[in-house]
Amino acid sequence: MERKVRVRFAPSPTGPLHIGGVRTALYNYLFARQHGGTMILRIEDTDSNRFVPGAEAYINEALQWLGIGIDEGVAEGGAFGPYKQSERRDIYRQYVKQLLDAGKAYIAFDTPEELEAKRQEIKNFQYDASTRMTMRNSLSRGTRFDSWRCDHQFFYPRR
Repeated sequence: MERKVRVRFAPSPTGPLHIGGVRTALYNYLFARQHGGTMILRIEDTDSNRFVPGAEAYINEALQWLGIGIDEGVAEGGAFGPYKQSERRDIYRQYVKQLLDAGKAYIAFDTPEELEAKRQEIKNFQYDASTRMTMRNSLSRGTRFDSWRCDHQFFYPRR
C-alpha cells in the first residue's frame, strides 16, 4: 500500500516569519508538490508568554505572498485537525497517560529556578538519564502515575 506524503510547517506565532522558517516552509512545500503530497500548516501556539497578537495572520499572509500553498491548516481545515497545537491538548493527554501508565515516561516537578541552579552548578547540564534521579520527578519520588490527576496540561498529586 502506497502512503501519501504529508509534510508540515509548524511556526510559533511569536513574531514575524524569519528567513529560516521561510526556507523550511519552501522545502516542505516543494517536497510535497514533487511527490503529490499534502502541505500542512500547524500553529505552535503553546508558548503563551511569547505570543504576539497578529503573528498568525502575518504568517498566513507571508506564505500566501511567497506562493506557498497550504492544503490543511487552521484556515483551510482538514481531516486531521485541530491545526493549532493548543487545541490538541486532549489528544496528547491521552497518549501522555498511556506512556505514564506503561512506565515509559515520568513527570518532572522541577521549577525554572531549580533548573537554572543546576545549570550554574553543573557545566553543560542536561536533564537526562544520568541526572534525573537527583531531580524532583515522579521517578526520584517513587510515585506512580495512578496517584496523579490531570488538570488541563498539568498533573497534580491526588488528594
